[in-house]
Amino acid sequence: MPDQAQLLPGTLDLLILRAVSLGPLHGYGILLRIAQISGQALLVEQGALYPGLFRLVRQGFLKAKWGVSDANRRAKYYELTVAGRKRLREETESWNRLAAAIASALSAQPGEL
Repeated sequence: MPDQAQLLPGTLDLLILRAVSLGPLHGYGILLRIAQISGQALLVEQGALYPGLFRLVRQGFLKAKWGVSDANRRAKYYELTVAGRKRLREETESWNRLAAAIASALSAQPGEL
């Protein structure tokens, strides 16, 4: 199992949107999905997740509705809105530009300057 990585500020919303883009999930399912799609490298705590979910619902990027979980319990399920899909696309493009710029900076060699 790889070492766990620290989440950078501002990345939790992107991860939540990505996890939910793969299908509607309840809160705990989102935690599991983020861990799964990151190869267990990113483990989000519930204390960080739920404020993020509430914020994304309030901003109109997610919608929530009550349903029944696999454990036959009442659970709030989250899914992307049209605005959420757009936001995910924009944030993904922005993240990829930033990651490419950082990778370029980290790979710079003395003779290239």
